[in-house]
Amino acid sequence: MRRAHGGKGRPLTVHTLNELLLVCSLVLLVAVVAVRVSSRSGLPSLLIYLGIGIAIGQDGIGNVVFDNAELTQVIGYAALVVILAEGGLGTKWKEIRPALPAAISLSLVGVAISVGVTAAGAHYLVGLDWRQALLIGAVVSSTDAAAVFSVLRKVPLPSRITGVLEAESGFNDAPVVILVVAFATVGPVDDWYVLLGKIALELAIGAAIGLTVGFVGAYGLRHVALPASGLYPIAVMAIAVAAYAAGAMAHGSGFLAVYLAAMVLGNAKLPHWPATRGFADGLGWIAQIGMFVLLGLLVTPHELVNDFWPAVIIGLVLTMVARPLEVFVSLLPFRIPWQEQALMSWAGLRGAVPIILATIPMVSGIEGSERVFNIVFVLVVVYTLVQGPTLPWLARKLNLGDTDESAADLGIESAPLEKLRGHLLSFAIPPASRMHGVEVSELRLPPGASVTLVVRDAKSFVPAPSTVLRRGDELLVVATDPVRDAAEARLRAVARGGKLAGWLGTGEAAGDGAGHAPGGGRARH
Repeated sequence: MRRAHGGKGRPLTVHTLNELLLVCSLVLLVAVVAVRVSSRSGLPSLLIYLGIGIAIGQDGIGNVVFDNAELTQVIGYAALVVILAEGGLGTKWKEIRPALPAAISLSLVGVAISVGVTAAGAHYLVGLDWRQALLIGAVVSSTDAAAVFSVLRKVPLPSRITGVLEAESGFNDAPVVILVVAFATVGPVDDWYVLLGKIALELAIGAAIGLTVGFVGAYGLRHVALPASGLYPIAVMAIAVAAYAAGAMAHGSGFLAVYLAAMVLGNAKLPHWPATRGFADGLGWIAQIGMFVLLGLLVTPHELVNDFWPAVIIGLVLTMVARPLEVFVSLLPFRIPWQEQALMSWAGLRGAVPIILATIPMVSGIEGSERVFNIVFVLVVVYTLVQGPTLPWLARKLNLGDTDESAADLGIESAPLEKLRGHLLSFAIPPASRMHGVEVSELRLPPGASVTLVVRDAKSFVPAPSTVLRRGDELLVVATDPVRDAAEARLRAVARGGKLAGWLGTGEAAGDGAGHAPGGGRARH
């Protein structure tokens, strides 16, 4: 079916470039429109993107022949780096911190259980040889970061559940990639204890490099005023990508490095943060669209028919046996209620990651790798159709919806005033904010911070202490370096708790996670 290298194509000329730009722009526009369709239907948009790729492929209306698995793998890796970086930037440390032990257990112990159980099912129920079975077990054991980030940010779940699942999806790519590469190596597979040692070493190297690059990059961006606000988003993404490259070149886990570096940057209260999140958001969408369309092109639909039922059977073993067992065993020490464990079991969403990992044995020339790719592709499509739309329903049935939603957070943007040793904070008061009706003096900002300008109904004025703030007002606050964080925390506390914030149980801790745009991220898939 698929070959590692495609045939020789036309030389790239200006005319070819024009055609390519036209096709790519049309595909992007269709994909953007598809986001609205998917959000209304509840279907992850990855299915629509895959459908676009299949439609323009050799079995579709476009009749484009593409069979370069190696190029798909390279582009897929690059896209995953961007997606993990965007996911890390949107991960709030205050939510993920209590979930780290459980997420690490799921990413290590859980992956081992999932690989073993799924491989056994593929071998005994479908009849695959052990190498193919282990490859499939490893490939589909990684929950997809993009799919999980997408669905969970549209479902109001308790922060403990979202923290565990988001951290797991960010962490488990690393050990799974190591296992897939090991099983796809020509020749005998390493002993299990050798594999464990390699996984531990690569994770340790990746974590060390990711955290180091993240902290050093955050320190530099907080203390160096760049000449243009548009340079900050570029610098943040460059730092995150550099963490991946450094981790991979040091024979560590580049995927873990980029996720951790991005998470550090995302919680560092960097200048011009809303612009950075928007920039990363857009790059993440482009990466997803390009990756899924390319994967759709790589597959040949008429060759999937024979592998449909094997994929369904393996998917049943994975979804109904392996995933619940890995969740139960991994979370035993943490005494998590069965309702939350049931939801976590069903929320083990798969997406592009397994399909991209399935190209590794194809590039390595492993026997039967084409069938592995077909089974993984069908499994991902079928069970994404089943799990994605039903996850919100299951959360409601288990009474896990978070009905105590706090007021919308403030999207505070900070611009450094290097020569004045201060910061200019700007934000708009959201409709649900409890800052509405609060007088400027009742903000009780720390000494060294002051509201200098209010923009209301397209008119600006300097407020008096008795000026009453309204929803929709845009405020400019000047704060000196020593009190910048305290001022931002105080503003967020008032936005959540009103003028009595800090007196009636709504403390300044409400400002934790400052620097994030409202909601902490975007809806995906």
